[in-house]
Amino acid sequence: MHDDIKKAKETLLNGGIICYPTDTIWGIGCDATNEEAVEKIYKIKKRDASKSMLILVDDLSRAYSYIKEFPEIAYDLFDTATSPLTIILPGAKNLASNLIATDGTIGIRVVNHPWCEKLIKQFKRPIVSTSANFSGDSSPAIFDEIDQNLLDKCDYVAEYEQDKVTKGQGSSIIKLGLGGEIKIIRK
Repeated sequence: MHDDIKKAKETLLNGGIICYPTDTIWGIGCDATNEEAVEKIYKIKKRDASKSMLILVDDLSRAYSYIKEFPEIAYDLFDTATSPLTIILPGAKNLASNLIATDGTIGIRVVNHPWCEKLIKQFKRPIVSTSANFSGDSSPAIFDEIDQNLLDKCDYVAEYEQDKVTKGQGSSIIKLGLGGEIKIIRK
């Protein structure tokens, strides 16, 4: 796993795109602070730039650097979550501008996956996470479901869990408003 993470980190540091396993499904990602790398993902996925992507952090404390004001309810939601949870929060900052939604929000997930946690901890920045598929195609629940054409467009493909057969599923998504409003996007 060590060499795999080292290669992924080097790719991220050089503005490259990685394909990697997460605590949900396989994703593609990049340095969440690098606008050129974020643009590459939009082009690879053939995704409309108005559809924002989320970031993964290894620890909740890392998220504070990327949100202007962290609402108390977000702490509670992350603390009590028993399955992967993405929270869309207002007031995104210190991220690539083309990653932040037009309303100023960003989706954040505190990842619970040994490979991702180690990568983000060593990289010391959040990474973009979006499903490893072309826009409009179904999300890959296991590595073997990823389109080879998409893999060919990535600068590095993680070796970890390529042989895993247990199918993953997307996270729950909740959006928090400035006034404390809560909207469930996906259960």
